[in-house]
Amino acid sequence: MSSPVIIAALAAGLAGFSLPAINVPSDNVVRVSGDCSAAAAQVVADTGGELLSAQPTSDGQCVITVLVPGNGGRPKKVTVKVPM
Repeated sequence: MSSPVIIAALAAGLAGFSLPAINVPSDNVVRVSGDCSAAAAQVVADTGGELLSAQPTSDGQCVITVLVPGNGGRPKKVTVKVPM
């Protein structure tokens, strides 16, 4: 047996009812003009490491983390902040 709530929601949807728009304050939105792929490729090439992560920041920088091979030992985790 169908629930009255489900029937009401379906009827509202068929009648063209739309949900109200949600206003998101602009100070909560981070705008990024590009991505960090070029910066990450450069850091990987410079260090000879393996890319772990590349994340843009709100100030137009990229935080790049790579694993750099050690001399016969464990690899070293290196994090650098570079411009986008």
